Amino acid sequence: MDTYTLPSKKLWKGRTSTKQLYLHEKVVLKDLDMLKESRYEQAMALLGYACDKGVRTNRGRPGAEYGPDAIREQLAKMPNHLAPNAHLLDLGNIHCGHGTLALCQAHLANAVQRLLQCNYRPLILGGGHDMAYGHLSGIKKYMGKERTLGIINFDAHFDLRDATSGPHSGTPFEQYALDCAAEGTEFHYLALGIRHDANDASLFERASELGAQYVQCGYFNMHFLEHVQLRLVQFMEDVDVIYTTIDLDGFSSAYAPGVSAASPMGFAPDIVLECMKLILDSKKLISLDVAELNPKFDRDGQTAKLAASLVHYILHGL
Repeated sequence: MDTYTLPSKKLWKGRTSTKQLYLHEKVVLKDLDMLKESRYEQAMALLGYACDKGVRTNRGRPGAEYGPDAIREQLAKMPNHLAPNAHLLDLGNIHCGHGTLALCQAHLANAVQRLLQCNYRPLILGGGHDMAYGHLSGIKKYMGKERTLGIINFDAHFDLRDATSGPHSGTPFEQYALDCAAEGTEFHYLALGIRHDANDASLFERASELGAQYVQCGYFNMHFLEHVQLRLVQFMEDVDVIYTTIDLDGFSSAYAPGVSAASPMGFAPDIVLECMKLILDSKKLISLDVAELNPKFDRDGQTAKLAASLVHYILHGL
């Protein structure tokens, strides 16, 4: 099957120990098709979305399909501070193959739904940000309509572009908003780091129409930490469950040069970590992804290391 590849042990290398001191010694490689319900108190699963078809359609720089494996290579070397009863899986990668982007999103949705049903916390590694729609769809299929789902997007872009001509990396939250409208459910969306030089006027208008909340990049920094924390806490109070997505192109290229749409005018890692602490402390986080790593344009693995460090922080915060 050209839409799925098994996890590779070659990616999980680093210093060796006799006490699982490093994550490459802790992780368990598993075929997604063989997944069974977890019996562990803490169970987390990494799954790659190795697709940049949506990025190319959205006129971004191709190469994000190699992002998931680049994150794994950096994560493998990092220390393991997980509890002995914590279970960490690597389930390999979902690909577009010769199919459509919509089909790839559907494959991801099915995988996310299955992970949640098996009591695993999904951490999806990208890959283009179009994966957010597949990820959200999988959560929604698992949850049903009883609970309210909130989206927290660390990003320079709203990703609310018109999806009538087909999905791409700029449409995932518009696609989800249309689903919410069709189902009669509320659309809860908070974007952190939005830039005026990265979104045209129609996107700000669409965000207003949908009741989307956002913090502009000029205020998304440590100088305005209390304001950002207040906005975040207020948003989380209004929802039952939180899906979080970190688009690496929201960071300044000083921190993340290897992305699909790089800019020096982005935010810094410190404010993201402060926000992630609040999200993790809320106990409402159901699933998370990291999007848009493009190793073809990275410098000394800098962006891959940033992505891996974020995943490392989240794994241990869960």
